[in-house]
Amino acid sequence: MKPLIVTSGDPAGIGPEVVLKAVTSWLGSSAAARPLLVAGDPEWFGHLGKKLKISTENIDFVPVKWKKEEISIGKVGKSAGQAGFESIRQAVSRCMFREAAGLVTAPIQKESLALAGHDWPGHTEMLAELSSPSAPPAVRMMLVNPELKVVLNSVHVALKDMIDSLNVRDLVQTVLLAQSACQQLGVAAPRIAVAGLNPHAGEAGLFGREDLDIIGPAVAQAKSLGVDVSGPWPGDTVFMRARQAKEFDVVIAQYHDQGLIPIKYLGLDQGVNMTLGLPFIRTSVDHGTAFDIAEQLIADPGSLLAAIALADRLASQQEQAQPSLMNH
Repeated sequence: MKPLIVTSGDPAGIGPEVVLKAVTSWLGSSAAARPLLVAGDPEWFGHLGKKLKISTENIDFVPVKWKKEEISIGKVGKSAGQAGFESIRQAVSRCMFREAAGLVTAPIQKESLALAGHDWPGHTEMLAELSSPSAPPAVRMMLVNPELKVVLNSVHVALKDMIDSLNVRDLVQTVLLAQSACQQLGVAAPRIAVAGLNPHAGEAGLFGREDLDIIGPAVAQAKSLGVDVSGPWPGDTVFMRARQAKEFDVVIAQYHDQGLIPIKYLGLDQGVNMTLGLPFIRTSVDHGTAFDIAEQLIADPGSLLAAIALADRLASQQEQAQPSLMNH
């Protein structure tokens, strides 16, 4: 089995702590567990391991040298942003050269990233460009927990800009990516719900025409391609219909908070973020850097462990499919 690469996240936050806890737990769970590589500064992790009373001797690193003296725990900083970025860059390189089965990321701090000269609004956009600088793939964010699956039609963009850029082509592509992701997760024929943009999905145009003029036609076009998709459904009830009534396998949200609020309300410890459309597997925690508890040694590694487990599952599926692909 090829290893998964786990990035450190922003070292000023809880990233290294949850990485060390999760990786140690994973490697200790079974002798047959998929190997992991940690992209980060081994010396930093060594010092942290002593505080946590966790040995780093059995952890394999993709070594990244950090300017440790310039990193302040719990604070935004240029050197912390650069450390987090360089860990990601080296991990992506390993994935693109097929030296790793996939990528699992700890949280980064966007303000620190910007101070270091990297103007991506988040991991999702950064990974798309790092994987193919000349022609970044169309990517979407998917959030998964045991009760709900959500795909975002737009990610890190201002709400007014999201409304201005909403179009049929991109929404159809989101539906197709959601269908493929659900199939990878074991749902052979996913039932996809598309949330509306406006209150009550526009109320037949009384509260805006985007649901009538853009979302409805996109749903119809996706249906014509054989997808089991419906909508637009009012955003205030569609998530309950998916979670409680089990009417849908996945919900497509039109904007960031519409999709993340119901997922995060259900809890952060089991939520996993997947990036759809990349040329490699990528999963992540669904929480942030938590500067307020950094270095208190109380951070919960549950979300990162769930992200590692999901990446392992997806990688195993790819490895099992590879012989049949070669036979064709």
